[in-house]
Amino acid sequence: MRYGFIGLGHLGRYLAGSLLKAGFDLTVNDLDKANATTLLESGAKWADDPQALAEKVDCVITCLPSPKISEAVLSGPRGILSGLKSGGTWIEMSTLDHNDVTRLAAVAADKGVSMMESPVTGGVHKAATGEITVIAGGDKDLFELHKPALQAMGGEIFHAGDLGKAAVIKVITNMLAFIHLIASGEALMLAKKGGIDLTDAFNIIKASSGNSFVHETEGQVILNGSYNINFTMDLAVKDLGFALGFGKEFGVPLDLAGQAMQTFIRARSAYGGGAWSSQVVKLLEDATGTDLRAPGFPAEL
Repeated sequence: MRYGFIGLGHLGRYLAGSLLKAGFDLTVNDLDKANATTLLESGAKWADDPQALAEKVDCVITCLPSPKISEAVLSGPRGILSGLKSGGTWIEMSTLDHNDVTRLAAVAADKGVSMMESPVTGGVHKAATGEITVIAGGDKDLFELHKPALQAMGGEIFHAGDLGKAAVIKVITNMLAFIHLIASGEALMLAKKGGIDLTDAFNIIKASSGNSFVHETEGQVILNGSYNINFTMDLAVKDLGFALGFGKEFGVPLDLAGQAMQTFIRARSAYGGGAWSSQVVKLLEDATGTDLRAPGFPAEL
């Protein structure tokens, strides 16, 4: 099975690297060829555009920042569908709305191409070690066919059901992460203002009923001051928008998600869409004139 990978950003380059380490035949493409340097040195092949890549492979994997970009890469000029043979597979690892998933699947099907969605969750640092969680949606036989590739890229692998279901649960996990991030920042600030050493506060919370995966991970780069979680404000606002859209569609009030969205919008306005999402906590630091620094925590996970 020959695979192609398009989108070598903070996340995609690690997912593609895991495929390469596992011995898969891999061709890659990105708007910036420099993002592929390490992969090419390790044996990946390069294609100048999505069509050229699709012409060389049996399955194309994409990991892109927005539905608009995914659609352009799929069906635009020199896109995937211009090169991938009928009977090929497109695996979309980007975070999309479930309606975008089913709509783009129909576009691909018109060209004889099967689609599987396969977003991931757990953080870029988990992708770097091949331990990220993979959530697949789509035909079960297609899932089984490409399961070895998914297992190469991730740790726990789930099949969430029909197309669109993985998109919904992925957005739910991100929604929780953003809420937990804001809560962790408030907890740490309350601890500092209460005269508690921040290293002690971090470790006590980590060992408590109030712990979260986000506190254990993003809490560290907040305390370091780098905020570097390799995930941007723009992406956080996009994903919270998806979550709120699901809430409206499914008739579920999402009070905490709505508040988180407003907080992230303020943070994006203050620090820019390209700022790391964990910098949302800096709003609290700026408001109180108090930083959340502590020694011994890493700049990047």
